[in-house]
Amino acid sequence: MSILLTAVQSLDARLPDSPRHRTILALDVEGSTTRTNPDKRRLRRAMYQLTERALRAALIGDEYLEPKSDRGDGVLILIRPVDEVPKTLILGSLIPALAGLLDEHNATVSRPELRMRLRAVVHAGEVHKDENGFYGNDIDAAFRLLEAPKLKKALKDTPESPLILVVSEEIYHSIVQQEYLDAGPFQPLVRVRVGHRIRRGWVNIPVPAAVPPEPSTAGRRAQGRLAPAPRLAIAPLNGHEPGVSELEGPPLEPG
Repeated sequence: MSILLTAVQSLDARLPDSPRHRTILALDVEGSTTRTNPDKRRLRRAMYQLTERALRAALIGDEYLEPKSDRGDGVLILIRPVDEVPKTLILGSLIPALAGLLDEHNATVSRPELRMRLRAVVHAGEVHKDENGFYGNDIDAAFRLLEAPKLKKALKDTPESPLILVVSEEIYHSIVQQEYLDAGPFQPLVRVRVGHRIRRGWVNIPVPAAVPPEPSTAGRRAQGRLAPAPRLAIAPLNGHEPGVSELEGPPLEPG
């Protein structure tokens, strides 16, 4: 018995420094540096409110999430790898819901400066945590993809869209390419260097999904914890679908 207890204690002692697999979702507000500080505050508040509502619409509760990491004009959300939150749920429900909520927000704000468009990245990998938060190469990779100039330009070139999505090569090959979703065109637009490795990103424009009014707390309990992910609907990026030759990728982004 003492040998078993010693082994368990030794394992527990290693856990704080051990890598933890997480689905990585990060968001960033387009053009936030052009806004005044009071407007940035309003945009930040709206971004968090819409993100929380999209999570609830996808029935992804706090029990599946690490504490959110604020990024000034964006947010990092880490989702624990449990069966109830597959990556298809994030791509097929959460992202379209967030796009739909952004459309609603932009249609109702009083001033153009308060309209908001987001860049989003979905990746998955190993992360570490210390007393200051989460870190690791996979988080670095996600933010390099999110900040890629070609992703920013793609959003600028589609002014009618409230959100643009880039997924990492891991997500593309394991989820999109395997046709777990009714995925439209993903363009291999982004290539960045993270350390000694080149990372590629596939870009698309999610079709906004209508989000019904939120039920009461009692109604949410009655609905259960999670609903099946809807099939993913994605619009062409500027009406263009990538050809085979494009799979070699564009020039490497600096980084």
